[in-house]
Amino acid sequence: MQTPAAGPVKPPLIALLTDFGTADGYVGVMKSVILGIAPGVPLVDLTHNVPPQDVRAGAWILHTSWRYLPAGAVCLAVVDPGVGTTRRAIACAAGGRVFVGPDNGLFGYILAASPATAAVTLDNPRYQLPAPSATFHGRDIFAPAAAHLGAGVPLAALGDAIDPDSLVPLTMPRPQRVPAGLLGHVMHVDHFGNLITDFGPDVASGLLRMPQPRIRLAATEITATAATFGAGPPGVLFALLDSSGHLAIALRDGSAAAQLGAGVGATVLALDTDQGVGDQDIADQA
Repeated sequence: MQTPAAGPVKPPLIALLTDFGTADGYVGVMKSVILGIAPGVPLVDLTHNVPPQDVRAGAWILHTSWRYLPAGAVCLAVVDPGVGTTRRAIACAAGGRVFVGPDNGLFGYILAASPATAAVTLDNPRYQLPAPSATFHGRDIFAPAAAHLGAGVPLAALGDAIDPDSLVPLTMPRPQRVPAGLLGHVMHVDHFGNLITDFGPDVASGLLRMPQPRIRLAATEITATAATFGAGPPGVLFALLDSSGHLAIALRDGSAAAQLGAGVGATVLALDTDQGVGDQDIADQA
């Protein structure tokens, strides 16, 4: 008996990340376009509250999220201040997933950790809405591309192949040795006001193994540590390992960002780190 031919390979879900917010109909329209092309495909909202036009913030959220998407998932990400300009609309395969969005550095963390194996420009009109607008590529180009991938269309069909190495990288600050210790930065402030730094897993673990780490942020020295938010000392700023694997500064039942008046880009100085953090730990930052 002849074995039936296998049907198109469909992803387990399409995940969405945008800076559109939810006050307008933009997200709902994108989802409607997707479901019109790929009925029944599961949709997951990573967030639609990336600060407007903040590519770096969107890239950070993708950095801390993409590994938890099922293998084969499609991730549609739109933080696109250059919409309508010469920036490319792309889709790329990386890390066992497919990413769809503007080529503006939004996928920079992902590509640094897991280089793309294939990439295309989204220039095949068959897989776009008719007469795409110059201001809403999320609706007219990116959502249809993600939906067609969700319906089993191969990546190569969406447009001309491009060199994966030509995708726009993201310039990422990294901790640096300075005479006083290790200089880093706040990379993200989450909903709770926790200040998440660019001290990644190896550096963070080294700092937290020290008998009493000294971390200076906004002219305040932080020496307390905790394994969990609930174990943090009441009313005292403390350091802990965030779920992203990075060192975070937190305040139990409060906002570290508000108490310190600090935000993204603030410098963080880990003092006297020679015994806790080696040069290889810094080199291994991801």
